[in-house]
Amino acid sequence: MIRQEDRGWSPYLAGALSGVVSVLSVWFVGHYFGASTSFVRFAGALESLFAPGRVQSLEYFVKTPAVVDWQWMFVVGILLGSLIASTASRSFKWQAVPTMWEKRFGPGIPKRALAAFVGGAIAIFGARLADG
Repeated sequence: MIRQEDRGWSPYLAGALSGVVSVLSVWFVGHYFGASTSFVRFAGALESLFAPGRVQSLEYFVKTPAVVDWQWMFVVGILLGSLIASTASRSFKWQAVPTMWEKRFGPGIPKRALAAFVGGAIAIFGARLADG
């Protein structure tokens, strides 16, 4: 039997709250919230530390400067909010390989890391391809 504290949030409640935050974001700020642009800008900002001037000459960064802005802070807020929520619900735990992955593919960390990296690269490529 699953105890109430082990179930986590209702996906319906989480989806509804995400929708409310999205509407409020457009209403108050005039922007949809998103994360993919933040990753590109952060990568540009990191690169500019190692190769000053190179990033600013790229066409993309001329129209979209590599700066810390509200979207970057939104991504940091996602990280901190999820950490606070998981800690408050006592469901947080350090785990290199999730239980579901381990049951299907074994406990190997390198395979899991490669799959996560490739999946993330595909997701960010698709998001950037869709200009979002």
